[in-house]
Amino acid sequence: MADLLPLFVNLSGRRVLLVGGGPVAASKLATLAAAGADVRVVAPEVHPDIARAGVVVVERPFTAGDLDDAWLVVAAATPEVNREVARAAEARRVFVNAVDDPANASAFLSGVVRRDGVTLAISTSGDAPGLTALLRQALDLLLPRDLASWVQEARRLRPEWRRDGVPIAERRPLLLQALNRLYGPPRSDDAAHDRSRANEASDGAHDFRRAEDTFRRATDNRLVDPCL
Repeated sequence: MADLLPLFVNLSGRRVLLVGGGPVAASKLATLAAAGADVRVVAPEVHPDIARAGVVVVERPFTAGDLDDAWLVVAAATPEVNREVARAAEARRVFVNAVDDPANASAFLSGVVRRDGVTLAISTSGDAPGLTALLRQALDLLLPRDLASWVQEARRLRPEWRRDGVPIAERRPLLLQALNRLYGPPRSDDAAHDRSRANEASDGAHDFRRAEDTFRRATDNRLVDPCL
């Protein structure tokens, strides 16, 4: 399989077909509803949670015509039905997410961390969902407790930089400086560490190491001065 394109899509108000009516389909329905999708469920029988969800439910087997007007289809049925859905979706150029069935999928839902306006998505191309879940938990623990203040500062500065014509390449180190200022002056050991870093070349690897320091110190509610 070729590398997947990580992509966030806006499903608000857009039709998504959910094929299947069991507990797995019910969990996918909750995810789609949270994204504001206009969900239509097709299945011979549906889980009580689906019946109570307030979405359109058609209690019968899937037919290709169910894909009309759909932007995305989620197949959470048997492997046989998933294959039928995948064939029909491919003919109509509709992306299909086949739950735990990567062979019949052209789109993959990811493990997601959402916090304070930040969304991180992790995928193993449908091949290792357990690992995806572990990585999601690890990243959730890594994010700083005060991430909301980082987001607020970044949002505050962006229009200023756009107004002043600050090049994109210069914004990352400026943002690191601004985040450091949220925590006051650096400790003496941090200052010594950063003086040695200042002697390094200002390239992509150096920027990454500075960002790594930012995350490392944030866990202690202190950030290092990037010495830019």
